[in-house]
Amino acid sequence: MDLLKDLWGFLKTRKKFWLLPIILTLLLFGVLIVMTSGTAIAPFIYTLF
Repeated sequence: MDLLKDLWGFLKTRKKFWLLPIILTLLLFGVLIVMTSGTAIAPFIYTLF
């Protein structure tokens, strides 16, 4: 949780709110790849990259 607090503090202090959608998209793709690894959906997800 400290990482999230530090990240939010950085974004808030430096006024870098445009980084938030990029970070959320990367996290979403990361979770998607981790959750579907080893399943039948994995080959379809890897074709996106």
